[in-house]
Amino acid sequence: MPTVTVDELCVYYEWHGSDDSPPLVLICGLGLDISVIASLIDDLAARYRVLAFDNRGAGRTDKPDAPYSVERMAADTAGLMRAVGLSHAAVLGISLGGRIALALALAEPDLVDRLILASSGARVVRSLRRWVKMLLAPALPVSGGPYPQPSYAFRRQVAASTAYDASGRLGEIGVPALILHGIDDRSMPVGLAEELHAGLAGSILRTFPGGHGFLLRDGRRQFLDALFAWY
Repeated sequence: MPTVTVDELCVYYEWHGSDDSPPLVLICGLGLDISVIASLIDDLAARYRVLAFDNRGAGRTDKPDAPYSVERMAADTAGLMRAVGLSHAAVLGISLGGRIALALALAEPDLVDRLILASSGARVVRSLRRWVKMLLAPALPVSGGPYPQPSYAFRRQVAASTAYDASGRLGEIGVPALILHGIDDRSMPVGLAEELHAGLAGSILRTFPGGHGFLLRDGRRQFLDALFAWY
């Protein structure tokens, strides 16, 4: 089982695709681990050399019961990249993974060649109703995975995601960015994608039918076509 230790955190990762293909780091969203999105990784590996891994608190990576932050999860990503000898890459972040990708680009700009932000935003919609709903959600937000996420780890990820807000720093990011978003996304309303687009100079925004998980469902082919046409 391929793992590396990054600042005492044991991180599970996998490589997919040809060594000759352009590198792509895939950062999962809230509650996701790479076993749940294996078919998406296979599709991406047809074009890229994909470094996929489980975030802290999910899958086969350690799940410390201590406060998490998006900045800390970005540091986990940077440490993994260095440990496996990847000096720079395009970074695809899904949902929470998009905020981790933004934090990585802000903290370690030399590691990030370009950003692909799917179903994401620089911040989340803050509301008491949404916060309570997230805290009371089941331990495994995405069903069917073989590595159930403990409820405490899910709540740690929720707290990290909710606390992060890079909307005031988007102008500091100079790499090309592609923003891909479901028009009916209720978890991350499309206005947050439009905010990303406005803040990231030269970025491209593409919207698709569907909600937060459009790229994992009927919108997969459209998502891939848009990504492949751009990079």
